Amino acid sequence: MGLRWTSPLIQVLAVGVICFCCPGMFNALNSLGGGGQVDSKVGQNANVALYTCFAIFGLLSGAIHNKLGPKWTIFIGCGCYMLYVGSLLCYNHTGAGGFTIAAGGILGIGAGMLWTAQGAMIMAYPREQDKGKFISYFWAIFNMGAVLGSVIAFAINYHVVEIKSLGDATYAVFLAIMGVGTLVALSLAPPSSVTHSNGDHILIQKFPTWSGEIVAIMKLFLDWHMIVLIPMFLSSNWFYSYQFSTVNGRYFSIRTQSLNNIFYWASQIFGSYSFARVLDFQGVARRRRAIWGLCIICCFFIATWIGGIFFQRTYNINEPKPNHDFTEGASYVGPLFLYIFFGLNDAAWQTYIYWLMGAMSNDATVLSRYAGFYKCIQSCGAAISWRANAVGTDYMVELVVCFALLGASIPGAFYLATRIQDHSEEEGGFELDLPKSKDGIEQQ
Repeated sequence: MGLRWTSPLIQVLAVGVICFCCPGMFNALNSLGGGGQVDSKVGQNANVALYTCFAIFGLLSGAIHNKLGPKWTIFIGCGCYMLYVGSLLCYNHTGAGGFTIAAGGILGIGAGMLWTAQGAMIMAYPREQDKGKFISYFWAIFNMGAVLGSVIAFAINYHVVEIKSLGDATYAVFLAIMGVGTLVALSLAPPSSVTHSNGDHILIQKFPTWSGEIVAIMKLFLDWHMIVLIPMFLSSNWFYSYQFSTVNGRYFSIRTQSLNNIFYWASQIFGSYSFARVLDFQGVARRRRAIWGLCIICCFFIATWIGGIFFQRTYNINEPKPNHDFTEGASYVGPLFLYIFFGLNDAAWQTYIYWLMGAMSNDATVLSRYAGFYKCIQSCGAAISWRANAVGTDYMVELVVCFALLGASIPGAFYLATRIQDHSEEEGGFELDLPKSKDGIEQQ
């Protein structure tokens, strides 16, 4: 049938392009520490507002997505990303941090909507044997946005060695790219028209009622599949405040922060793609792949964070900002590689979470609730960690908490991994009464 706009792959690639333009550019800014501002307190407090609202609306966004569909849910989310970058541009001229913090809260609402819709699409649209591959395709395109954003910031600020905020030109370029992503969101196809190459539709439940949808979401807090993953969800963005603000934002010069981020986000592309190949390998049962995947990420994060302990002992919160630069040669290479491995770990961690949730169901409606629940718990952790960073928590304490949370995630993830089935079984809910195709998949 060739390439069709309504094919699952093209739709996932399209949402990857949207996230390339909007969350990708935001990540490039956020990973500079304080959104590229010298006064990092404003950016840190904006992140607290962002992730607090994200936690609330992430939970509710499953219902919003199931009612509005991905096009309008993602479009609204993209507009909120543009507002936040505009607030940073405004801050350069007015110094009014209140607008930036408020914009961060509004972005939390929009990000909850965008990421819930995105999560449902990348988990529900592919066939079971391709879920890891689709997740990695999305992750690669999305992180190319952060790579491009970091290249732009590095190029514009190449001659800036002193401590200085990002200039207007950087923010203006990011705004323009986000505008493109916002327009692409309007072209997304409704889930009911998305079909596989043989004509099979993806599985979608009927939207019940608002009250019924809220009840279904609340029931996730009693679902053991979600409960055992709460520590993993909580830890999955907790480390960003430490990596972006304490390590990159505190230790390096502004232009070196941008250079570091090019490597950080590029490593995520490699990490997600290579790890997805392990998770999708068809030579062994899915349960065994789940256990193998967990063992791999355990080994990587333990080695990386032990290396981080040795690095963190070289500076502390009571010292002036070191402002190290990439021109320092050999002494720069070690911290750079640590930062690259932080990125690899993040990609593997997030890919594994999405893959586990995708192994529980093939229903876009159910998976949108899972994605919203995930983003709710994840954002609660991020809000706490960014607040801890903003109030000046000791750097080594930050690191130890990050490490401990990652370790606490393993038992629950292992418990679920040992119970993964080779095929997802849809149960209950409000499924459409659809005729079966020849291979047993429901059609519309």
